[in-house]
Amino acid sequence: MIARMNEPPTLVLLHGFTNTGASWHPVIQAVGERYRSLAPDIRGHGSASERRPVSLAAVLADIAALPAERFTLAGYSMGGRIALHAALALPDRITRLVLIGASPGLADAAERAARREADERLAEQIERSDIDSFARRWARTPVLSGVPTELAAQAHADRLHNQPAGLAAALRGLGTGTLPSLWDRLPELTLPAQLVAGERDDKFRAIAAQMAARMPAAEVRVLAGAGHAAQLEEPAAVAALLTER
Repeated sequence: MIARMNEPPTLVLLHGFTNTGASWHPVIQAVGERYRSLAPDIRGHGSASERRPVSLAAVLADIAALPAERFTLAGYSMGGRIALHAALALPDRITRLVLIGASPGLADAAERAARREADERLAEQIERSDIDSFARRWARTPVLSGVPTELAAQAHADRLHNQPAGLAAALRGLGTGTLPSLWDRLPELTLPAQLVAGERDDKFRAIAAQMAARMPAAEVRVLAGAGHAAQLEEPAAVAALLTER
């Protein structure tokens, strides 16, 4: 891959579980033409609903195949978890990390096993459901509470581009219980990183602080008034973080 002269820097934006790449559009609009923004649909979601396998290795290969020699990588929730794995797998390609409401996983093996079992039950429920019903149920997840009505409607419309089978496959292949914990590998991530959490997202503000203590060049950024899905609630603020030099 050869970078062209005067080509704008690239942002790669990874969405969360049940979202699609389109969920990043408000951020992309705020970034404007100063950057080239790539927001792919992750396997199991949106236009990639039927792509198989839905596995970490396959998704990392998809990221590696993106048409960008070097890029800033941002990820929200599930996308942030994948971004951490990508930063370790592609250290020569990724120049900076911006993680929103993200976690390195569950360090305790028993907790991961319990989460896998819970995720499998949820995956089976998704497969028995229609996408509208599940999307409405998912929006009631406590961590997503407090999203303004208009934004909640936009998020619901985005979720309707998914298929139950794809989301079930993503939960099984990319869920917190399935992916290995990266807590012990965080010190290896020496690239600049911003760990972003909404002011109302107590759980992930605490996780961000714990992560920053282990990452040599990381800083925590709290977005005032925002909840877990800060890129939906405060796209201009997230765009400003993404374009910091």
